[in-house]
Amino acid sequence: MKVKLKKYCNYMGIEYVGIAPIGPYDELKNMIERREKNNWLSGMEEEKIERRIDPKLIMDDCKSVIVCLFPYYIKDMNSNISNYTYALDYHMVVKEKLKEIGKYLSDEIEGFKYEAFVDTGPLADRYLAYRAGLGFFGLNQSLINDKYGTYTFIGYMINNYPFKEDMPLNMTCLKCRACIEACPGEALYDDFSMNAKKCVSYLTQKKEELTRDEIKKVKMAKKVFGCDICQQVCPHNENIVETNIMEFKENLITSLDKGEIDNMSNKAFKRKYGNRAFGWRGRKIISRNFSYMDMD
Repeated sequence: MKVKLKKYCNYMGIEYVGIAPIGPYDELKNMIERREKNNWLSGMEEEKIERRIDPKLIMDDCKSVIVCLFPYYIKDMNSNISNYTYALDYHMVVKEKLKEIGKYLSDEIEGFKYEAFVDTGPLADRYLAYRAGLGFFGLNQSLINDKYGTYTFIGYMINNYPFKEDMPLNMTCLKCRACIEACPGEALYDDFSMNAKKCVSYLTQKKEELTRDEIKKVKMAKKVFGCDICQQVCPHNENIVETNIMEFKENLITSLDKGEIDNMSNKAFKRKYGNRAFGWRGRKIISRNFSYMDMD
């Protein structure tokens, strides 16, 4: 059945599919507890650590976790928004593809049940992808795939079928420190840890007003939503392949205009940009970030 699953995913254009174990993930728990102790968590994560490390708390009859990579890289456009937001909202695109996989498996496996998640799920998706053998970790905290670098979205399906799990890759990044040295938020550390509250991508989405120091960091990144610097300087992203997923290649918005954002209503913003990943925080946050760019 695992061969059939991968063959069907390949037919859909999903090249990288793996199976993660069902946990609990004690290694991950130790990492999260350390970050919690250091006050490094952003607050956007699942609050209960146990739900982040144990799929059976999400589905009690869980027997495996299907993990898929969805590459999104399009050549950088000297943009003021992050590369991952150029196309339609990946949450919607990936969720639809996971539903299609779920329908196929439901037709093939009697009594098949699953729950699909994209980014906002309780489990740590990059850790799942690592355990499923789809890539290895970089110092920039991203999952690195040999073909698509760090530019991949991750979707996973907790399910009740015992697919045979894959093995993690016995690899790590080059540890060149380029990401650490280039990070405008000074959020990355040599031991593969990160202070999420310093990450500029987080700061551009933070609801509260930023401090002068945080504003300075956002201005360094020159982004009103997200940040790509740690990816742009990573040698593992040299000569990577652009996305093969049509939804991430069409109908692109690669930059936002300050005048338009400042002068449109919240409803107009939602109508025009509600299907974009940068739209989830609303117009006011992006308008605020534009105002930071003009500050001395």
